[in-house]
Amino acid sequence: MRRCILLDLDGVLNTYNGKYDESDIPSVKQGARDFLRNLSKEFDIILFTCRYKLLVFCWLRENRLDKYIKGITNEKMPAYLYIDDRAICFKGDYEKLLGEIKNFSAYWDKEPIA
Repeated sequence: MRRCILLDLDGVLNTYNGKYDESDIPSVKQGARDFLRNLSKEFDIILFTCRYKLLVFCWLRENRLDKYIKGITNEKMPAYLYIDDRAICFKGDYEKLLGEIKNFSAYWDKEPIA
């Protein structure tokens, strides 16, 4: 049985810049197709998104990415790994984690939250 990776859509596979439009998904991020092709050789990929599934499915198909994706969900589910542009990995140290939270910004956002 292959391991599952839960992969965020916005900011990971597309050129999302923080401006959410529920009826339009930004264009495919450069390198995303090759990344998915390589990743799908060893893992089952499930997209994790709050977007409407039909819109996401159509976007995947239009961009010829659908063959790499095993499913679409808006629920956190068991997975080997989670990949998201708005995530921090907990490494066992709460003090360091608090610092990372205070200084966090997504790669596409120029300024930290704090």
